[in-house]
Amino acid sequence: MNLNPADVLNPVFNALDALISNYGVYLYLVFVWLSLGAIAWVLGGGLRRNRSQGNSATVIPGIIFTTRPPNQSPPPIIITDVDLVQNRDNEIMDEP
Repeated sequence: MNLNPADVLNPVFNALDALISNYGVYLYLVFVWLSLGAIAWVLGGGLRRNRSQGNSATVIPGIIFTTRPPNQSPPPIIITDVDLVQNRDNEIMDEP
């Protein structure tokens, strides 16, 4: 018993080869029309899920409470003046 894949599948390949050589044009036309039908079916919504007529889930109306921070004025901006001092090389230094 020979289980070589080439020997086992050889009759299948020979049958497909004979089918294509005898009826290849007709098979091509059938596959073209089937593909056009499949494209029209997909574009027409064939892949969308069908919704059931009844409600599958119970909808309970609810109220959502959100908390807001209290209305406060923003903290004051504190500006400090820094005296800049230049040295002999005209570089600005923070400290004298």
